[in-house]
Amino acid sequence: SIKKQHTITALIKYYCYEKYFNHAVNAAAAAQRKFSNDPIYTFFHAYGTLMQDQIQEASAELDTIRDDRDMSLCTLMALVYAEKKKTNPDREVIQELDAKVKEDRKSAPPKSLYYAGTFLWLLGRNDKARDYTERMIKFSNGSREGIILKAWIDVTSGKDAYARKAGKYFDEGLKERADVFALMGKAQYYEYRQNYSGALEIVNQVIVSFPGFIPALIKKMKVLLNLQDWEQTVDAAHRLLQKDKNNPEALRMLALHSLCRDGDITEVKFLSNLISSLDILEPHNPEPFSVFFFNSILQCGRNEKVIEQTLRMVERAFSVASGDSDLATELGYQMVLQGRIREAMKWYIIDRDRTSVSAMTGIIRCQLIEGHLEDAEQKLEFLTEIQQSIGKSGELSYLRAVLAAKKRRSQEEVTNLLNDAVDTHFSSLQGLPLGVEYLERLNPDFLLEIVKEYLALCPAKPPAQGQASAPQLQQCASLLDKVVKIVPGLLQGVFLLAKVRYQSGDIDAAQSSLQHCLDQCPSLADAHLLMAQIHLQQGSVALCSQSLELCLSHNFEIRDHPLYHLIKAQAKKKMGELTEAIQTLQMAMSLPGIRRAGSSSKSKNKKTELSSADCVSVFLELAEALWLNGEQHEAAKMMQDAINEFSGTPEELRVTIANADLALLRGDTELALSMLRNITPEQPYYIQAKEKMADIYLNHRNEKRLYASCYREMVEKLPSPHTYLLLGDAYMNIQEPEKAIEVYEQALKKNPKDGALASKIGKALVKTHNYVKAINYYEAALKTEQQNFLRYDLAELLMKMKQYERCERVLHDALAHEPALLSLQRVLKRVQLEQPDAVPMQKQLAAEICAEIAKHYTSQRGYERAVKFYKEALVYCETDRKVMLELARLYLTLGEVDACQEQCSVILKNDQFNEDATLMMADIMFRKEDYKQAVFHFQQLLEREPDNYPTLSRLIDLLRRSGKLEDIPRFLDMAEKHSSRTKFEPGFNYCKGLHLWYTGEPNDALRHFNKARKDNDWGQNAVYNMIEIYLNPDNDTIGGEVFETLDGEIGNSTEKQESEQHAVRTAEKLLKEIKPQTPGGYTQLRILENYCFLATKQKANVEKALSVFTEIANNEKDHVPALLAMATAYMMLKQTPRARNQLKRIAKMDWSIADADEFEKSWLLLADIYIHSGKYDMASDLLTKCLNRNKSCCKAYEYRGYIQEKEQAFRDAALSYEMAWKYGNRTNPTIGYKLAFNYLKAKRHVDAIDVCHKVLAAHPNYPRMRKDILDKARAALRS
Repeated sequence: SIKKQHTITALIKYYCYEKYFNHAVNAAAAAQRKFSNDPIYTFFHAYGTLMQDQIQEASAELDTIRDDRDMSLCTLMALVYAEKKKTNPDREVIQELDAKVKEDRKSAPPKSLYYAGTFLWLLGRNDKARDYTERMIKFSNGSREGIILKAWIDVTSGKDAYARKAGKYFDEGLKERADVFALMGKAQYYEYRQNYSGALEIVNQVIVSFPGFIPALIKKMKVLLNLQDWEQTVDAAHRLLQKDKNNPEALRMLALHSLCRDGDITEVKFLSNLISSLDILEPHNPEPFSVFFFNSILQCGRNEKVIEQTLRMVERAFSVASGDSDLATELGYQMVLQGRIREAMKWYIIDRDRTSVSAMTGIIRCQLIEGHLEDAEQKLEFLTEIQQSIGKSGELSYLRAVLAAKKRRSQEEVTNLLNDAVDTHFSSLQGLPLGVEYLERLNPDFLLEIVKEYLALCPAKPPAQGQASAPQLQQCASLLDKVVKIVPGLLQGVFLLAKVRYQSGDIDAAQSSLQHCLDQCPSLADAHLLMAQIHLQQGSVALCSQSLELCLSHNFEIRDHPLYHLIKAQAKKKMGELTEAIQTLQMAMSLPGIRRAGSSSKSKNKKTELSSADCVSVFLELAEALWLNGEQHEAAKMMQDAINEFSGTPEELRVTIANADLALLRGDTELALSMLRNITPEQPYYIQAKEKMADIYLNHRNEKRLYASCYREMVEKLPSPHTYLLLGDAYMNIQEPEKAIEVYEQALKKNPKDGALASKIGKALVKTHNYVKAINYYEAALKTEQQNFLRYDLAELLMKMKQYERCERVLHDALAHEPALLSLQRVLKRVQLEQPDAVPMQKQLAAEICAEIAKHYTSQRGYERAVKFYKEALVYCETDRKVMLELARLYLTLGEVDACQEQCSVILKNDQFNEDATLMMADIMFRKEDYKQAVFHFQQLLEREPDNYPTLSRLIDLLRRSGKLEDIPRFLDMAEKHSSRTKFEPGFNYCKGLHLWYTGEPNDALRHFNKARKDNDWGQNAVYNMIEIYLNPDNDTIGGEVFETLDGEIGNSTEKQESEQHAVRTAEKLLKEIKPQTPGGYTQLRILENYCFLATKQKANVEKALSVFTEIANNEKDHVPALLAMATAYMMLKQTPRARNQLKRIAKMDWSIADADEFEKSWLLLADIYIHSGKYDMASDLLTKCLNRNKSCCKAYEYRGYIQEKEQAFRDAALSYEMAWKYGNRTNPTIGYKLAFNYLKAKRHVDAIDVCHKVLAAHPNYPRMRKDILDKARAALRS
């Protein structure tokens, strides 16, 4: 069919245009078989053969169709091209053929002109192709095919004036029907206009209308990459391989993805598959090999395995096209990457075309590496002169910077040349979309080389606190950010970014980048060494040693690197092991290459750089270690060695600065200063020398004027925003903010867009207490610079000045700043892809923020919202045990036992002995009434650690609630036997006090709590408990009426009242010792203070307390302690209905462990009210509730016994009083009386007599006991 024929022709044209000549030959051969009478396929077959340098075969094939009227013109042109391709072209043949072309053109039919235009377009001769095509359109009255071809010629012309018109021509060509060649052209047009969504839409249309058309699938894959959607690009590549299993474009894309995005440099299978694919599919075509080689090599970070594969590629290409000078240059570059410099030179010189700029650039590169600086300089001068005609080159500026650095020219000159290299390089990328061409032109490898040159100008150590970092580091960071965003898989880039961050003082960010490197490639020695340096700087010697051991385990040859020994020695020195440090450094000194002054070589394994900076560090560290070890003579000798070794090198000045440090150690500040004064502004390390001098003046001589003069001199000799910044910071250090402001303002004039400078000026104004001026300054700065961190500074200042409304307005402005929101959305979309190393850190931060919000809601008793935020924190950081524990605690507070158990199980699965999780599991088991399991969990902890008092105190509470008070002494004994000091421990005394309090021995409990009172950990809780005991020693229901009469009868003596008032005064004194640390603690203190007012039983005091309780209850929703306190006050004021309302409100709430005691007291007080009004059933329900939560609740059993007694159920009453007597440790005479009385009524006379004896033994004059019960019981037994 015609549609099929058009599709095949479009496919062949695609292969020819993309230079897949063997693909074109095969497709044309298949078409010849299918459409035997069409000579166009013979022409394409011959064209593909010709482009693979098989000239004779191609010419013979072309001769067969040269007489065809439609094909003659393009065939004759092809024969001319074939003759010119020969080693010795025949001029006569060429002239004869050219004349025939001119003659035929005059009478050529439209189709002949069309094919001639197609041939010229495929050769890249767009202008000539356009002439033929336009003639064809004219003679054919606007042929659709002609218009489509013209559109293709225009869109690929590289000239914007033509390319812009191509769209309308494609639309014209598509009017009648969907033509695959036109649709692909329309996609190409949209791609040119960077309308990738439009291109994708067209390509999808082609895929649907022409299934199996491979170029559409290839185009889709490339467009998806332009859209920066790597995930879908990779999917498209895999789908393409399903249709065409050896498709080189798909294999190249997967290779690029593994190199650029994954950093999976071990995954070289895609490259080897690609080579095999090209070997099979394009055996005589060098073009794809060289293109694919170059793309791969630039992204691989000089990985040996990748370079091996790409060497195969380029050698394969060169074997096919041995005379190709570009391939010879690429082979030279390959050798440079492998460190084979002499071989590289041979390849560059092979280039027959002596004027080749790339070959000459390669030769200069080799000469600079080999140290032939004069030869390199001559060639560089020549290239610089002709730069105007060849166009400015970033690489040329870079090579000039390398030459300047090697010739020890000023830092400023080197920096300017590097800056120029960066600017020129990136200007060539403007307007290019992300795609294969962009990645090739970006040339990450070149950018990393520039970064290394910048780093060579910077101090190896991070700046001291408050000092600015070297300005070159900002350039490095900006450069590497771009590289890492686009090629996050380039681990060398991520490593260098970590190094830059470390040298800039951003340690956390450096660690994050390094961790990403090591996750991707655990054997990266440089990353382990830098991580060790960071740990050392942070004071983590153990972690430093761990990093060094890991480094050694992955790369044993690292022992040949001085940096390894240097860091190891520094760690030893930090631990005070000077002898070992000296031995380690002496071992480093014996390494090959360490004494070759100023040379930069590589260690044998080629994995790590051996720089002169590392070498000099070994000398200086050894000199210092010897000095500290008391070997002053040896130290001086080593320093002299360093001076001799590095004299005349850029590192010489580091030796001078170290020598000054040694003079300082000897206390000779004058000698140190005289050494430093000799360093001049044009020398490297001038700024560091001046900073060292300033430090001596300030910290050794306390001469602030001379300290500032060092920085002033810096500004005079090297005026730059950086030195102005240093001077301003210096003035701030010596408390002269006014002068600092002047200097900062001068720096800001030089760099008006520097928001950090503006921030420093604002802070300096704040330091001068000129707050109004500071606010005005920030507001003025914000009008010109819409930088949100300035808004933050302003908001912070307004908050300090208590101008909350203005502060809020500023924050809202920042949040509502529309471009910022859009930028943030874009950043969020891209950050996951572009900065994978930042993601874990950001997730951790997000988790911490959520946990803080949850904590806030917990303190406000907004438990449901707290749960939501803890869950969100776990989404970001699902293994954060701290958050899991908090969430579990919250679930327990809410009574969601199963959810709590689930969280604890997860924690205990990973951390079998996690104390908090074990404690909660015990709590859960208690609530499920599985007391055996609950105690088992505690027992586990206490057997391992008997003096774990927090656990012991929780166990005591648990045993009380489960009605097992008799088990407590066993655990107290266990703790006591653990150590002879136990009985003096505050924690032990607190636990002992709890047990005594719970078993009805308040006086002994007070004695033990008093021993814990002054302790930091136990003191506050001990004091709270003491206050509660003083206010209610017998654990009565405060405000209750049921037992009031009976109690009144027993003892309302003046002596008792005095004792109570004395207890209140003691409680008030103790209250002053409480220092709350949280809002909740402060509220608890206020409630206790006002309970003291209640305890006075004076109406005015009770009313005063009530107003405080009411205020707390109004401010804090459902605050159980405050509501209970209100109810108690109402009861004391005899306002029972109001008290009942508050208590009923509490009764409807969900029980929580945090307020367990308050819930219990409120239920008891409400039960008291119900009993007093004869509502025994309602009271009984509340008492059951109490006993479910606390099986040792004496008062609940007492109330139950009272109800049963009133109902004449004396046997049941006796059982209830029996429990109350048991859990009160048989010490409360009132309960003893009631129990004996009910035994008597239940005719249990012996038991009644027994209880009477016990009560009377402790309280001989207890009223009515003898007369009402004992005598009657004895009489009953006698009768």
